[in-house]
Amino acid sequence: MHPIIFFSKMDFSQSNLFGYIEDLQELTIIERPVRRSLKTPEEIERLTVDEELSDIERAVYLLSSGQDIQGTSVVANLPVLMRQNPAETLRRVLPKIREVLHVAGVEMQLTAAVSFLTVLQEESVSIHTYSHSFLHIILQNLEHRDAGVSNAWLETLLAVIEALPKETIRHEILNPLVSKAQLSQTLQSRLVSCKIMGKLANKFEAHIIKREILPLVKSLCQDVEYEVRTCMCRQLEHIAQGIGTELTKTVVLPELVELARDEGSSVRLAAFETLVNLLDMFDADDRSQTVLPLVKSFCEKSFKADESILVSLSFHLGKLCNGLYGIFTPEQHLRFLEFYKKLSTLGLQQENGHNDNQLELQTLEQEKKYISVRKNCAYNFPAMIVFVDPKNFHLELYSIFFCLCHDPEVPVRYTMAISFYEVAKLLNSGVYTIHKELVTLLQDESLEVLDALVGHLPEILELMTNGGENSGSESKLLSIPDLIPALTTAEQRAATSLKWRTHEKLLQKYACLPHIISSDQIYYRFLHRMLTIILTNNVLPVQKAAARTLCVYLRYNRKQEQRHEVIQKLIEQLGQGKSYWNRLRFLDTCEFIMELFSKSFFCKYFFLPVLELTHDPVANVRMKLCYLLPKVKSTLKIPTDKHLLQQLELCIRKLLCQEKDKDVLTIVKRTVLELDRMEISVDVFQKRFYENDLLDQEKERQEHLLLEMEQLEKEKQQNEGRSTNVNDKMFEKKRRDSKTSSVLTKSITLSVPGSSSGTSAGKEDKKSKLVRSQSFSTQALHPKYSNIDKCPNKSSATGYTSSVSGVGKSCMLSFSDDSFRTHSTGNSGNAAFLSSSSSRNLFNSADQKNNGNKESQSRKMSIKNRKSNS
Repeated sequence: MHPIIFFSKMDFSQSNLFGYIEDLQELTIIERPVRRSLKTPEEIERLTVDEELSDIERAVYLLSSGQDIQGTSVVANLPVLMRQNPAETLRRVLPKIREVLHVAGVEMQLTAAVSFLTVLQEESVSIHTYSHSFLHIILQNLEHRDAGVSNAWLETLLAVIEALPKETIRHEILNPLVSKAQLSQTLQSRLVSCKIMGKLANKFEAHIIKREILPLVKSLCQDVEYEVRTCMCRQLEHIAQGIGTELTKTVVLPELVELARDEGSSVRLAAFETLVNLLDMFDADDRSQTVLPLVKSFCEKSFKADESILVSLSFHLGKLCNGLYGIFTPEQHLRFLEFYKKLSTLGLQQENGHNDNQLELQTLEQEKKYISVRKNCAYNFPAMIVFVDPKNFHLELYSIFFCLCHDPEVPVRYTMAISFYEVAKLLNSGVYTIHKELVTLLQDESLEVLDALVGHLPEILELMTNGGENSGSESKLLSIPDLIPALTTAEQRAATSLKWRTHEKLLQKYACLPHIISSDQIYYRFLHRMLTIILTNNVLPVQKAAARTLCVYLRYNRKQEQRHEVIQKLIEQLGQGKSYWNRLRFLDTCEFIMELFSKSFFCKYFFLPVLELTHDPVANVRMKLCYLLPKVKSTLKIPTDKHLLQQLELCIRKLLCQEKDKDVLTIVKRTVLELDRMEISVDVFQKRFYENDLLDQEKERQEHLLLEMEQLEKEKQQNEGRSTNVNDKMFEKKRRDSKTSSVLTKSITLSVPGSSSGTSAGKEDKKSKLVRSQSFSTQALHPKYSNIDKCPNKSSATGYTSSVSGVGKSCMLSFSDDSFRTHSTGNSGNAAFLSSSSSRNLFNSADQKNNGNKESQSRKMSIKNRKSNS
């Protein structure tokens, strides 16, 4: 190809034209092999099969005289043939497959191994028939010259062994295994024998394994090929589980000790991993006298002579330290902890003070190994917290935790983000010490790290704000200011990326924030952002996640003015928006409103705006509305909402009469039938709707309580303002009258507590209402949504909010996003039902008493007047 040269003007010289022609000729040469690869008529004729043949006859014909690709398709279709006609398939098709497999290629062999396994899993025939027909074919192809094919047939055989009876295994597999495991056999045959023996160890009793399998195991552990020794070493774990603790101690452990000193690095690695996995089967003496010295030698050699074991050692170090915890001396405990710290920073040390000749460039392979080691250290970090005790975390492990969270490699930080929740749980009251690292991971440049952290974000944030009574309020006060910017930054970074699933997941988890931060912080920092996402984002799942989270924020909002503002924006910008897409999202939002709020709330604010969409010019909006109408009707209560029911029926009649779109009209007719079958709940409880009505009653009670709490908070603010004014006036008066007599001063000072006691008596009555409002904050939540809507009492824990928000947080509502837990007994239901009307009854009874007192006084006065006249 000629290089393309850019000129100020296009050059149409002869040389350039010839160059372009040569380029076109090269393109035609490239295309020629494609045209020649098409099938000729003769080849198409050979591939053509008579359509009148049955499935069995066609399969036999293709296996006999068809091409390889046709035979492979028949083998792949074997499970279907076995389901349709097992007898004919076993009689005619399976013998042909056995013949073809002798000369078949790799693709057909792999397909046959998968098909045989599928037939076993689907149980198309009995296990006796399967072992008689299929087992011999599997055993014949185990020693195929291709390693991939051999492994595929071996996987099928190992799955078959699980289902076969003991006698069949003994005669067909175990007896031939004795000869296949001999040194005279091929390497592939001995490797297959190792894996089969590991599988057979769980199928027979210990004495049979000891007599017939253990001699073969010892022989293969001493094999001349390191591949065989490695393979057999990895099967010792399964064999130990089959023979029990005693034989493991006398037979398996000595073999492992010898293999741990093997000349082959892969054999030593397999021995080390098997030792770690079998720690539970060794007693304290074996661990201290045999296992611990081996582990110490592994650790010493890993940095000096045998770096091949470094990755595996770092991966198993947590399990190893906790498994040997009881036998460690303080010096050994400290040595293993220092070894872990060294591994955690491997490859990150700054080699200052060395000459240039001493500095060697790390190879790419070595860098990958060091990254894997640090990643494994991050994976084992929770186990190491248990090893050192969470009380010693800040002193022993915090520096390593800081390094791993700030590691330059994404896989290491990703692993730390995954294990962050486990670390937070282990630290309990000391969780505030890792808050800075939480902010760091939330602001990480990699969205993979953020996605890993978000999985348990609600639980982490709850632990951060409530973790332990002894953590103190100062740490929490410092934790909030930088947490909120980190949360907003994380959402904005996810929004600007192409990974919309991470953004959706983040928005769903942000529904937990009402239990973490105050209502005002959510309103000013998050709520309007959710509305913006619904209006501007182009990804439907993201918009729905934002809509649901916005509804949760609205549910927990503590100020009626803010709630009305949000509702107005939802109706104007979504329900009455210019874009049909926004109007569709309004209907989605209304579904969430019906799910989270009471029926009366939906009917009060959203019922009529929803019905207005029956006149929408876009058919898709009307269609979605029709699907929603049954849910809309279920929010009505008779006779309270009788006028709304009439509006609904009127809209449906208009749709039936005026709808011109065929698809919408079909859905309208179907919806009308469904609406006719629905029964509307009434204001009085009914048995069939008891649970739903009780649930709705609880939602409504909590919504009324929000209004009551808001009023109480306003009154509290006013009273606090009055008390401060009174104190200011008294201070000014004292300053002016400082030269007056002490008697006057005493009278002034005595008047102050008198006035405050009068106001405090009024406050006590209001405090009792606040205490009553806290009664539902400890209700049990639905387990499915406990991570979103848990609401513990934060009155004593949150030190970062103001006095007003502190009252609000202590009275946090404990209702679920999706569904509320209903009371199981009738008594609790009656209590919940009567709680909303108890205040009204009290007021009525008080009014009756006052009226009665007035009437009695008037009667007494009239009697006195009569006596005086007489």
